[in-house]
Amino acid sequence: MPPILLLLACALSILVPLGLLWQRRKHLRQLDELLQQLDQGVLRLDGQERVSWHNPAAAELLGCAGRDLRGEPLGQWLPQLSAAPANVLARGSDGLQRALRLSRSGEHLLLRPAQSDAERFQRSQYFARIGTWDWDIDTNRLYWSEAIYAMFGHPLGAVTPSYELFCQSVHPDDREHVRAGELRCIETGANHDEEYRVVWPDGTVRWLRETGNVVKDEQGTPVKMMGVVRDITEEKAWASQMHRLAHHDPLTGLPNRLVFEDRLSSALDRARRSESRVALVFIDLNGFKAINDQLGHRAGDQVLVAMAGRLRESLRGSDSVARLGGDEFVAVLEGLSPHRAPADEAQAIAGKLLAALSPPVPVDGSLQHIGTSLGIALFPEHAQNMDRLIHVADQAMYEAKRSGDNQYRLGQAPQRHAQGE
Repeated sequence: MPPILLLLACALSILVPLGLLWQRRKHLRQLDELLQQLDQGVLRLDGQERVSWHNPAAAELLGCAGRDLRGEPLGQWLPQLSAAPANVLARGSDGLQRALRLSRSGEHLLLRPAQSDAERFQRSQYFARIGTWDWDIDTNRLYWSEAIYAMFGHPLGAVTPSYELFCQSVHPDDREHVRAGELRCIETGANHDEEYRVVWPDGTVRWLRETGNVVKDEQGTPVKMMGVVRDITEEKAWASQMHRLAHHDPLTGLPNRLVFEDRLSSALDRARRSESRVALVFIDLNGFKAINDQLGHRAGDQVLVAMAGRLRESLRGSDSVARLGGDEFVAVLEGLSPHRAPADEAQAIAGKLLAALSPPVPVDGSLQHIGTSLGIALFPEHAQNMDRLIHVADQAMYEAKRSGDNQYRLGQAPQRHAQGE
């Protein structure tokens, strides 16, 4: 072999192992950096079970945070070593015992905090937003599990639970019925099941549901109550949202037909008892379909929202307004005097509503003129029941619509043969 080739072969035989060694050392440095940042403890032992290397987390878990444990026997902290994963007690240099989960593979140990059954139970209570309580009736001593502190707006251990603290935390409007429920449970032995609000120290209001039972002594005397409490704030909010969606128009926020009929029925019952008058007004927007077709549904929605707002503002707090669907609205005005002439009453109502609804409506930077038609029916003049009153107002509205924009019509009184309706 020529001398030059021989030299190259020798150089390669030296450089290749050096390159591999450099790569190995690079990987080891990267691994060491990762182990240094790991929140679980890693230790390497020599043949005498002494620590030859460890990461910072290992020292902290052993109660020796910041110390260099190299060269020290591991048995001074962990007298019981196991090859299989197991829970062990570590005696730290600070004098405290720590429950650790230990896994061993050859010369390496992996440490992490062990979770006892009690700890798992406490954590499950916390995440489920449920806690256990125990109330001594005679002494008013109260026990809270860890999860309950947060339900009442307190950090764990920041307060000492007591019946007085509990009563102070319950919303003032709910204290009476909560106390009544407790007394009923104590006196009758019935299950205790109450929903109530609590007010946190920062003013936050939360909903809780509390269930419990009485514990009696050998003589049958109630000595304590025990139970669970659960945070139901989100459930209440969800139920409220579902109720609103079921009873209100999602676009305008006005009550829907279901609520309208219920309110009209109640208004008629009150009018019968007080011998007062109720006015039912059907309201239809003229030309609404043309706006939808020409400018799009977004423009139509703006018109509906604007008209709904004007109706709310023009009526009294005791009156009701609802959206029946499309461009049809309805208003119920109750507590009106029966001594005023029906025509004068209708004129006053129509004048107020038309004045509020007639101005142009801003739609995407332009003003759109919307005509309105009103049909008015009065109780008891035009009908004695709800269905008939709705029919009369509906017919009057269509009569107004045939007469042009911004018109109203008063319903017709029933014929003599229909007076029994």
